[in-house]
Amino acid sequence: MRFLDELNVSGKRVLMRVDYNVPLKDGVIVDDNRIKQSLPTLKLALEGGACLVICSHLGRPTGAPAPEFSLKPVAARLTELLGLEVRMAPDCVGPEVLAMAEALKPGEVLLLENLRFYAEEEGKPRGLAPEASDDEKKAAKAAVKESQKKFTATLASYAD
Repeated sequence: MRFLDELNVSGKRVLMRVDYNVPLKDGVIVDDNRIKQSLPTLKLALEGGACLVICSHLGRPTGAPAPEFSLKPVAARLTELLGLEVRMAPDCVGPEVLAMAEALKPGEVLLLENLRFYAEEEGKPRGLAPEASDDEKKAAKAAVKESQKKFTATLASYAD
């Protein structure tokens, strides 16, 4: 296994999965310990000249994107802790997000919006009727598993 300090990330876009599932109250981070724990790794990548694309989940949203589950407070806190602007993507997939990732320069950071706004993050179908048959549940699960391939390929496309 190779470690980040052994990799040449200079000028490369690096996709980094972190755990920013931090407690929020009224849109304010109550405990930023998970964010602080990620700082040494983020700084190592940035000092190595990486363009950093960060992804995480937050909470347990059950449908459409909801402001109370946005990672915007995390982007603001990361900006403070890193001492550099952390750009916030409006989503975690899509052409606008790809353009933002491609525009990054070494030492810059982009935080993708909450991955859990998509069923593919957990691999569990959403919106099934409670009375759905076993066959319907099985088909829905298979559909999500198939769409996970596209979702993960899209995320991977943001990095070198």
